[in-house]
Amino acid sequence: MKVRNPIDRDDLKIKKKDKVLEVGSGHNPTFRSDVVVDKYIDSNYHRSDNIMIYPHQAFINADGANMPFKDKEFDYVICNQVIEHVDDPLLFVKELQRVAKRGYIELPSLIGESLFPKKSHKWVCLEIDNKLVFYEKDKLPKLYPDYGRTFLNFLPYQSLALRVFHLSYHQSDFIKYEWKDTIDIIVNSEDPYYKNYFLEPWSEEMSQKIFPVRSLFCDVRIFIKVTTHLIKGMINRRLHSQSPISLEEYKSMRK
Repeated sequence: MKVRNPIDRDDLKIKKKDKVLEVGSGHNPTFRSDVVVDKYIDSNYHRSDNIMIYPHQAFINADGANMPFKDKEFDYVICNQVIEHVDDPLLFVKELQRVAKRGYIELPSLIGESLFPKKSHKWVCLEIDNKLVFYEKDKLPKLYPDYGRTFLNFLPYQSLALRVFHLSYHQSDFIKYEWKDTIDIIVNSEDPYYKNYFLEPWSEEMSQKIFPVRSLFCDVRIFIKVTTHLIKGMINRRLHSQSPISLEEYKSMRK
């Protein structure tokens, strides 16, 4: 069951005493995670850099679709930029639901993937009617050329206005989906209602399904919320400057 669309990983409803798992943390783990899981420790094909870990975290080398944990062992699971890589999203989601009570999924939207396609990404996704709808990239007629490095990975960090835009409009580049108990997911549906979002030009009605029309009051409220969130994040990073360490450093500390 969907709970809401957070602004980003710093806007999650994690309680102080929650035991938190992160699956596929890679080179960018979330500080709040207690346990991190990664499948590929010798290859960076599925990530941008080498694995990094905070000293307080426990590291487990395991497949996110088959983890060595008890049912509901964790209160919360974070899965950031991972599910677009997996072979079977349904199997992967079932495992997230098995090991945790609640969680957060973030992945590129169809728009974000079109702007910045990556070979290691097998799936594209849209959130439609609170469901995560996945399609294999190989089934799509085309994706747009890769000009997203500038618009997604550079300009938002140089322009506060563009950063606010990306955080204000869910699905403009990423899907951010917080859940409890169950995750509503559809994979390679043949239903034209879902399929046409990936294969056909969007009508005005379809566009408004993905980007609902907002009132001026709602727009201002979201702008203030996101701007405040960004400022708080900058302050927190200055106050808590601890950095993760490499897997090799982590292993030597645990000997």
